[in-house]
Amino acid sequence: MEILEMTARRTPTANLERLNRLMDEAGLDAVVLRSGQNFTYLSGVVYPGTLARHQDLSDSTRAVLLVWPRHGTPVIVANKTAAGLARRDAWVEQVVSYEGYVQSPYEKVAQVLQDAGLGSARVGLERDYVNVRDWELLRQHAPALQMTDCTAVMDRVRWVKTDEEVRMIRRAADLLDDVYQEVFERIRPGDTERKIHADMMATCLSKGFEWAHGILNSDKNTIPYAGESDLVIAAGDVIRTDYVAYLHGYPGHQSRNVVIGEPSAEQRRDYEINLDIYRTVIDRCRVGARVGDLYDYVMTEFQKNDWSYNSLLIGHGVGAWWHQQEPILRRGSDVLLEEGMVLALEPHKDHWHVQDMVLVGKGAPTLLSAKFNTDRPYIVPAKQPG
Repeated sequence: MEILEMTARRTPTANLERLNRLMDEAGLDAVVLRSGQNFTYLSGVVYPGTLARHQDLSDSTRAVLLVWPRHGTPVIVANKTAAGLARRDAWVEQVVSYEGYVQSPYEKVAQVLQDAGLGSARVGLERDYVNVRDWELLRQHAPALQMTDCTAVMDRVRWVKTDEEVRMIRRAADLLDDVYQEVFERIRPGDTERKIHADMMATCLSKGFEWAHGILNSDKNTIPYAGESDLVIAAGDVIRTDYVAYLHGYPGHQSRNVVIGEPSAEQRRDYEINLDIYRTVIDRCRVGARVGDLYDYVMTEFQKNDWSYNSLLIGHGVGAWWHQQEPILRRGSDVLLEEGMVLALEPHKDHWHVQDMVLVGKGAPTLLSAKFNTDRPYIVPAKQPG
């Protein structure tokens, strides 16, 4: 077995104490992690570009996996192309390589487990990321292995952040608000959605984010999340945004509104009503609050204003690799908020979309994305000087 020793190591930012406790509660001797959020969370490796796509596509034959025993040495299983970045960036000490397209990564995982004395152990895998083909391949190569789902366990591990994770999220949030400020200052009537969105993407990358995605639409573009068009921005328009930008794998994730010209009385009223509901539900994000009750509060307030609610959720947890993680703040959820959760709150009426990230603590939540003033929408003059 070829072992590629790391040339440099960083200190893990993951909540290892919570991981150990929840693995013990679930009776897990090890976890084998395939998804980008769990692999990145526990390895510290943030794959870019094509390698990131292979990480997300469950049918890829070039998967990268992390074998994390409850006791013993974690091992990254990577194809030869992906092994170099793992060797450079991971805090995991061992990287085992296999030949992509020729060898199965799950055959190599079975060998790693056997070598670690875990060939008949109780091992957790993510049933929502390991496809049937690969589940059966692992069973074939490790027939005595006790395979079980660990998706919910890992969700619960990740949703309580360490101090270092909070620091990284705050830094990413500040940088994203810097991007918003710079791009908004360049918006002019006559620009298109596509032009402004391109400016957002380019500015995110130039400021050091690894990658970014999101939406930017005029209120005249009424199909949400359908991409940016050549629609021309004009006086009286409201611009909605919803961006995520990743810095060392952790997201800045905020939504800000822009109005072209002075807002009308109706625009000011709707923004203020939405903002009041939004800030009140943030204040209710305290230890012990039930997620379903937070959702119901928003629905009640919308009904008081004769508004319909057209989103699937009012917010979500955030974390490494993928911004939308458990707990999802949705109807009927019995999840209770815990100290150390970081939530992105976004109850919104259509294009009036304000979103920030908050840290759940012992008292009132702490705003982590506090650099941009959302007391009113950002206003672009309808008539430019000169």
